[in-house]
Amino acid sequence: MIENFFFFLGKSFIRLYEFLIVKLGKFSVFSIEMLALTFSKPFRIREILAQTEFIGSNSLLVIFLTAFFTGMVEAIELYNGFHKFGIENFMGYTIFLSICKELGPVFATLMVISRAVSAMAAEIGTMKVTEQIDALDVMAINSKQYLIVPRIVAMIISLPLLILIFDMIANLGAYIISIYVLDINATAYIQTLQQLVEFKDFTQGIIKGIVFGYLIALIGTYIGYNTSGGAKGVGRSTTLSVVSASIVVFIADYLLSALFLFFDL
Repeated sequence: MIENFFFFLGKSFIRLYEFLIVKLGKFSVFSIEMLALTFSKPFRIREILAQTEFIGSNSLLVIFLTAFFTGMVEAIELYNGFHKFGIENFMGYTIFLSICKELGPVFATLMVISRAVSAMAAEIGTMKVTEQIDALDVMAINSKQYLIVPRIVAMIISLPLLILIFDMIANLGAYIISIYVLDINATAYIQTLQQLVEFKDFTQGIIKGIVFGYLIALIGTYIGYNTSGGAKGVGRSTTLSVVSASIVVFIADYLLSALFLFFDL
């Protein structure tokens, strides 16, 4: 009994050590290296534009659908509570605030993770296991600068813009449901927004988008770049990238929200 306990304790300690020291250590070194390469020549503008199109333009449909239905559901759910107290006119500002500060950044990022980050990990992972990355290194091409940096830069550019689009579409969906289905006064709805909305309500979501974009691109490319084990390894890397990036987004969202609240940003 005692031996089993110490065996379990020792095994748990080793796993914790491997995660904190080995895996997080390698990821930290990778992050610093990518940051340095981002500001080093050559700047691969063509690859950045291609990745921006893949991440941004090709994600517009899923962003539009997710945002529109999110706004409509938000309006319906909030109406049930606001109607009990007769304050339906404040729904517009409440919806706007929740979408721009939380739902927009998080939902848009999760959609991009499922569509773009998974593709990053799969693509780079396939190149890794088929030794295409080794071929780039043999040709004196920095594989990390060629494959990873453009994806990170493109994600940092694309995600904040997608979040802005998400915010606009979601608020439009909420407005349509509120005015034309729930019969809320349109003038009061708009006036409440004009009186209460502040500039920082926009900036918080944009800042979150920049941070989220950097983190999820870094995670997806790192996992893909370190793929091994053939086709099964690519599948594991793709799944791991989606799960890891999603968890990190929720953690980062909480930390940033707490930071904004503490410093009143």
